Amino acid sequence: MVDLAYVIAGSEATGGAGLQADLRTFQQLGTYGVGTVTCIVSFDPKANWAHRFVPVEQQVVADQIEAATSAYDLDVVKIGMLGTPATIDVVAEALASQTWRHIVVDPVLICKGQEPGAALDTDTALRRQILPLATVVTPNLFEARTLAGMDDISSIEDLIEAARRIADLGPKYVVVKGGVEFPGDDAVDVLFDGDDASVLRAPKVGNARVAGAGCTLAAAITAELAKGAEVPAAVRRAKEFTTAGIVQRIGGNAPFDAVWQGASGAQA
Repeated sequence: MVDLAYVIAGSEATGGAGLQADLRTFQQLGTYGVGTVTCIVSFDPKANWAHRFVPVEQQVVADQIEAATSAYDLDVVKIGMLGTPATIDVVAEALASQTWRHIVVDPVLICKGQEPGAALDTDTALRRQILPLATVVTPNLFEARTLAGMDDISSIEDLIEAARRIADLGPKYVVVKGGVEFPGDDAVDVLFDGDDASVLRAPKVGNARVAGAGCTLAAAITAELAKGAEVPAAVRRAKEFTTAGIVQRIGGNAPFDAVWQGASGAQA
């Protein structure tokens, strides 16, 4: 019997990130992906590829969740971009309405297509309503600085301290991703389990951000958890999978490349 993996996230029109990247990751890692769309993000090639952000109506999000959870016995879910406090209300209510084996949260905080005040309201709602439910939360450096209330994260000690502070918000495990902005030749992540921290390293692949890397990592963790892996093993496997996808990234006419979830050697 195939394992099921569920995602509640935004659609990204170029396909490089969001729900599209999540579902490709689920498929590549041998799980059946089910998805609910929370918002639509499309880059504007006429305006320096800035974000255009359109939220999906609140009832439509609720209807999608009702259909997905009625059709399948879903118990492992990834939460990606939610976008508005109204959407967070709907998703938080849905999460509370049943028992989940694992909830993986990729804490997408501020969308560039939102007004600053709306973005702040969304950040606050995400912290209060979604993060306490998480098995695993996977902030990047910007998100970690924001959630941890730290001005700078530039050392392993800083990564660990950020993870500790974020764990105080409620998630059981925190993966703080150093990414290309973190000093040094390695892409360094820290996994904190509430007591101990593990440092995960892989050589950096270039010095530019690659679209979909964060989505892919969180989705890969979700897929591995759906198949029964423990969290530390799922995180390590996800990092390997994401690194392989960055190595064989896809380029096009946009000013950024995208992770290729079908990279050779990525299949479990």
